[in-house]
Amino acid sequence: MNERADAGFSAAWREWRAGVDLDEYETRWDRLAAGGQHVHGEAEFIDSLAPGSVLDAGCGMGRVGIELARRGIDVVGVDLDPDLLGRACRRAPQLEWVVGDLADVAIGRAFDVVALAGNVLPFVAIDRRAAVVANCARHLAPGGRFVMGAGLRPRWPTVAELDDWCSAAGLRLLERHAGWSREPWVATSRADYAVSVHAR
Repeated sequence: MNERADAGFSAAWREWRAGVDLDEYETRWDRLAAGGQHVHGEAEFIDSLAPGSVLDAGCGMGRVGIELARRGIDVVGVDLDPDLLGRACRRAPQLEWVVGDLADVAIGRAFDVVALAGNVLPFVAIDRRAAVVANCARHLAPGGRFVMGAGLRPRWPTVAELDDWCSAAGLRLLERHAGWSREPWVATSRADYAVSVHAR
């Protein structure tokens, strides 16, 4: 990974990346699906918003984007990690995959939904998180929605920080849930995950 790319990641990302076996991580989802487990909660949530197009921001190996494309949605995936993106390309070469920093990548088009469908923002370098949200907002079509799901852990972004960054980018909160199945959100210190939907 080049120096510029590495600068875009947080310490949490570097720790995860150093400890993960990418082959195991990639096939884990296939094994879970083959075993009958539901692995497409994020895609189902995004699909329920009825988008014609989705920017899968921080797409990783493309699990969510590939499923959205299977459902007939126009998908572009972006990730800063070329190793992960290479696996997405191998799994779905017919889709558009872009190596880029979410803080400044310019796709050249707008989308009905821009989704950070996993722990994307916590893995972004702290000083780039607000810029990532602002750039995601710039890629939204009129009436589009910015969807983000992430764990709530010490030193990871809080929902208050996310709302502040979204407000600065001209977005307002539409809904928030405790999971991709729209579990009720309760703002307590015990909350460990949040799915947020913002729009202009």
